[in-house]
Amino acid sequence: MKPSSVDIPLHDIKPLVEIEDYSFWMLNGLIVAVVLISAALLYLLWRYLSERRRYNHRKTCIKALEDISFVNAKEAAYAISRHGLCFADDSPRLQAAYNNLVSKLEPYKYKKTVEKIDDDTISYYHIYVGMIDV
Repeated sequence: MKPSSVDIPLHDIKPLVEIEDYSFWMLNGLIVAVVLISAALLYLLWRYLSERRRYNHRKTCIKALEDISFVNAKEAAYAISRHGLCFADDSPRLQAAYNNLVSKLEPYKYKKTVEKIDDDTISYYHIYVGMIDV
């Protein structure tokens, strides 16, 4: 009797084992991770943009100080005093410069008619605006 190949016992080869497939769960986990990271990045971008658009009183004051026209001396003196006060408490040096500027502007404030602001006061104004850090 001749042995057939079907009847030969296989001692070296183990039977097939079923392997659990986790690729579906890995894909779902990857999708969730990407969505969470994207949401976090969008939140950070939104926070950054909203911070940039927020109203900044100091920037408004410095813009108003830089745009003062000396055509009407009385209005210019009041505007410099009002907008310059925003920065007077930044440092003792700025406070001294502000007080000096306000004392130079006193003759232009409380009279019905005033003459043109002199060049010395205008130069003090430009020095004070140059000292401001926003």
